[in-house]
Amino acid sequence: MEEIQIITPEDLKKKLEQGEKLELVDVREEEEVAHGMIPGAKHLRMGDIPANLDYFDKDKEYIFICRSSARSGNVCYYLQEQGYKVRNMTGGMLAWQGEVK
Repeated sequence: MEEIQIITPEDLKKKLEQGEKLELVDVREEEEVAHGMIPGAKHLRMGDIPANLDYFDKDKEYIFICRSSARSGNVCYYLQEQGYKVRNMTGGMLAWQGEVK
């Protein structure tokens, strides 16, 4: 199994502040995202990923986010096995110090 690429919350925040266009996907449950998401992130629950593979483009890289980075890590392994470019945000929203919407 190939190692999953990661991004720290600090690096992600810097990239967003610099105006980089990133594909962010928050895989938490509805009640969790109600407390706030990183602006620009798309909400797609972890359990809904397999049924929504057509949303993803194999030419783009996606950054996955959850509460602590465990679920998003599982999603990354799954999608990487399907041939997608993925990155996991370490520490999840518990470590996020930036803006939320």
